[in-house]
Amino acid sequence: MLISHTPKPFKDRWRTPIEVFRALDAEFNFKLDAAADKSNSLCKAFLTEQHDALKCDWNSDGAIFCNPPYSNIKPWVNKAAEQCKKQNQTIVMLLPSDTSTAWFYEGLNTADEIRFITEGRLSFVSAETGEQGISGNSKGSVLFIWRPLGREMCRMTHIRKKELLPLTIGFST
Repeated sequence: MLISHTPKPFKDRWRTPIEVFRALDAEFNFKLDAAADKSNSLCKAFLTEQHDALKCDWNSDGAIFCNPPYSNIKPWVNKAAEQCKKQNQTIVMLLPSDTSTAWFYEGLNTADEIRFITEGRLSFVSAETGEQGISGNSKGSVLFIWRPLGREMCRMTHIRKKELLPLTIGFST
């Protein structure tokens, strides 16, 4: 078991690497970051802790990006499924790849696509230092994608890290 040395106030505030966001933004054209603050938002429109994204609507005129706090993922997965239908917008959520959890099963039952990022781990940006982590994340990463059109079943896909990012600077293997 890995022990985090991140101070508690910063533990749930790791930012998505900008290269990862840009690659996804090129595909989805995000208009809202649903879990951010002024120092780490990746879209012009964003929801902060003060907005309480789990209680408010994710109003957006386009796709929604979310890298939620990893300490309590299930409510975010449930909210994304709800808001995809309510806002009629695609929602992409970046999560740790852990198929043994209840939230993963919940997402499997509601998402349109689960896209595993293979062949490496993402190094997130520390809210404390503003620097990208050196040793990478403790787990691989996965994208849960909810699309507003009906689905018959969840598709499982994958993308190699080096295909997601032409330059893999800041990523560990």
